[in-house]
Amino acid sequence: MSSFLTPVRTWHRPLVACALLMLALVLAAGVGLVVDGRTLLDESVWVKPLKFGFAFALYAGTLAWLLTKLRKGRRLGWWVGSVFALAATVEVGAITAQAARGTFSHFNADQTDPVTVALVPILTFGVMIILVTQLILAIVLLIQRTGGAALNRAIRAGLGLAVFGMLVPVYWLVAEITPRTVTDANGHQVPMYQGHGIGDPDGHGMPLTGWSVTGGDFRVPHFFALHGIQVLLVLAAVLAALAAKHAWLRAEKVRARLVGSAALGYTGLVAVVTWQAVRGQSLIHPDARTLLALAAVLLLTAATTAGVIVSARRASAVQAPRHHQMTH
Repeated sequence: MSSFLTPVRTWHRPLVACALLMLALVLAAGVGLVVDGRTLLDESVWVKPLKFGFAFALYAGTLAWLLTKLRKGRRLGWWVGSVFALAATVEVGAITAQAARGTFSHFNADQTDPVTVALVPILTFGVMIILVTQLILAIVLLIQRTGGAALNRAIRAGLGLAVFGMLVPVYWLVAEITPRTVTDANGHQVPMYQGHGIGDPDGHGMPLTGWSVTGGDFRVPHFFALHGIQVLLVLAAVLAALAAKHAWLRAEKVRARLVGSAALGYTGLVAVVTWQAVRGQSLIHPDARTLLALAAVLLLTAATTAGVIVSARRASAVQAPRHHQMTH
């Protein structure tokens, strides 16, 4: 458990600053939701800054902690982490500026608005900078041991998922071209070259997330993949804490296998929701094939997890009498 408890003062400071700025944005956007009645495609103009602020606060904080685990390439990690923090801050800043102006940020093709013309390249290339820095950080972290086997497995699987999650927006930019004209919060007609939805480009309607209820939505796999690392790290920490009370969890390899089983299941979940989105299907309206795929992932994960638990309990039961005999 001690490998998780790194003093905050040792965390990567630019990333910590980025996370704090994002949390401040979440609070400000929350106020905006209450006091500002303007909408974009039937959603408050402040929903997008709030979601991006929350996502980047969580991810920047995770990276700030992860970089304390570096044994090799610390200087490279520091600089790349700093570039990530700066790029994320500028990217979310541009999104917030457009929201405050009552217009669209991503996919906005309005060439008559000088502010949009200036910000669109930032939004476009910012995604690429964030992706490249994430790839470099992932490589630096993957080539070294950062802790016990369970923590290593959580970090490696989580980073792999996060890289996939960041590749999804790039796929949007390349593969889904759906030109149309929509109305912004100021009543202006804005040409758009793309949308998040598949089948319904501007699909929305799901509470809180705004994900499409009328078609597929690439924000779904993007979200699940990007935040898989937090899920796996929390699981590894919980298992380490439970090991103090449960003898069968004290073996590092047992906890690592359980994390591996969870990573397998979570990767399967990401694969299913990605396949679902590509087929133009809403997350909350799965068809029989999607439900069958989810059931297969669930059964496989349950079977592998049960196998690890049964094996670990048997091994612990055998070792307990031996340990008792040795101590007497």
